[in-house]
Amino acid sequence: MADTKREIERKFEFTKAKATRRGVPDLTGTAAIAAVLDQGTVDLDAVYYDTPDQRLAADGLTLRRRTGGKDAGWHLKLPVSPGVRDEIQADLSDTVPRSLTALLRSRIRDTGLQPQVRLLSSRRISHLLDADGALLAELSTDTVRAEREEATAGWTEVEVELADGVDPELLDAVEKTFRKAGLRVSDAPSKLARALAETDAEPPARPGPGPADGTAGTHVLSYLREQRDAVIAQDPAVRRNLPDSVHQLRVATRRMRSAFKTYRRVLDRDVTDPIGEELRWLAGELGVDRDQEVLMERLQTRLAEIPGTLALGPVRRRLKVWNATRRSSSRRRALAVLDSKRYLTLLDSLDALLAGPPLLEAAADPAEDVLPKAVLHDYERLAGRVEGALALEPGEERDLAMHDARKAAKRARYAAEAAVPALGKPAKRLGKAVKAVQTLLGDHQDSVVAREALRGLAIQAHGADESAFTWGVLYAREEALAERRERELVDVWAKTSAPGLRAPLGG
Repeated sequence: MADTKREIERKFEFTKAKATRRGVPDLTGTAAIAAVLDQGTVDLDAVYYDTPDQRLAADGLTLRRRTGGKDAGWHLKLPVSPGVRDEIQADLSDTVPRSLTALLRSRIRDTGLQPQVRLLSSRRISHLLDADGALLAELSTDTVRAEREEATAGWTEVEVELADGVDPELLDAVEKTFRKAGLRVSDAPSKLARALAETDAEPPARPGPGPADGTAGTHVLSYLREQRDAVIAQDPAVRRNLPDSVHQLRVATRRMRSAFKTYRRVLDRDVTDPIGEELRWLAGELGVDRDQEVLMERLQTRLAEIPGTLALGPVRRRLKVWNATRRSSSRRRALAVLDSKRYLTLLDSLDALLAGPPLLEAAADPAEDVLPKAVLHDYERLAGRVEGALALEPGEERDLAMHDARKAAKRARYAAEAAVPALGKPAKRLGKAVKAVQTLLGDHQDSVVAREALRGLAIQAHGADESAFTWGVLYAREEALAERRERELVDVWAKTSAPGLRAPLGG
């Protein structure tokens, strides 16, 4: 069984042998620390696992099987931000638990995990307490021996890990005290990283962005690599059901698909189109869960906005049951997709694309020559969609046209944002303006979807001999909101279509 803990910590190392002999200074009186309570010494034996090419280490992840101490078992650590990691624990077993391999699937795929390094540590533990005796942090002094193949290494390090809810500023105060005593923040982000370095292991293979030669090809590939990495990083977050994770993974897939189309003069579409279709499939499958989440939030908000006198019947209960039924199936569907062979094949295809990109002749041209034309092409496409939608009479046909315009706005926005590193402020300004258009069109489409759901809820209520009045009220409100968004779009588009916004890009 897996359990998750958020770690906020800082690692230190002694700068000189003299400082090592003096040991860790007394932290009593540092910030809110009123007492340091010795907890004794424990012996820890940890074996770290990774793929043969160290894919986990390359991304800052660690997976270990540790005995000794109060938390013996399997520990998977996922980086959140500098000094912050989520540690996911599982019961001690002889093989890596499936619950942890699932979280690593986007990285390891069909490659097996093997023992890489063994760390034997003698850990002296102290608790840092405030004036009321509450735990502020745990202080550990580790004497470490690393064993990898025929190589060994040893060192001493100090770690301070905050208790839940403690202000991270405490670590700054501890660091200041430690610096005066001859300790500095460790360069190694983890024991494993230091063990690999100390035993002369080959650095983990992590493809870089490529040469900064200013060509269109280099720029586009760097952008695609960022999105591929985002998909891989968000995969375990989706499996853990973390907030916004499905949305962020889908955004990365959409950005890649848009880049394939926008920069079709840079990359051969005979190669990218099939991959783009697979990305569309992935986003669509994951969207079932995400779209239901967004829709439920919207309906709950709308229901909370109306006076209680208009909420007739068990509307909240019906909404809750309706959502639970749809979410349970969509969640299972999303996890099944991430475990599918088709998904892993897609990830392999993205790796192959980046390793051997199908570059066309324009890829060798300067980015400032190629990118503006591509961005403006997508802008003109958006302009045609918006103006065509606004020319239609209100109704279903216009709703469909507005939805098409929304998709065009996403592509134009992504194109502009992708070009910012090469084109700077002009691309950034255009991206910001198009985003405002996309937001309006998005809210309009969400209203269309919400009305369809509300009609279905009204039918269910009527069939159960409940009042359908409230669902009708909410439907009317959504209809009125969509009309407002259409009127607002006229003014927003007038600003976005101003020639001055496109002129710096050559438009």
